[in-house]
Amino acid sequence: MSDKMKHRIKVTINGEEYFVKGSVPPEYIKKIANYVDQKMTNLAEGNPYLSTSKIAVLAALNITNELFTVTREYEEFLELLEEIKE
Repeated sequence: MSDKMKHRIKVTINGEEYFVKGSVPPEYIKKIANYVDQKMTNLAEGNPYLSTSKIAVLAALNITNELFTVTREYEEFLELLEEIKE
């Protein structure tokens, strides 16, 4: 199967089923969906009064914070490598 072929995968996030298309392996799509589901489930359990849309926004903010943190740490690591090279 060509890398450019799209896979259509059914995933469940926060109790809702979605069909996701992607050119990455189906296992990768499922892994990402499971991660989002876990984040939303944890938020929902801790805040049962929040709507699904608010839980989704909070999950997106938390995941984005993780991304920004890792990106910053990676950039700091690259700077440290440059200093070591000099």
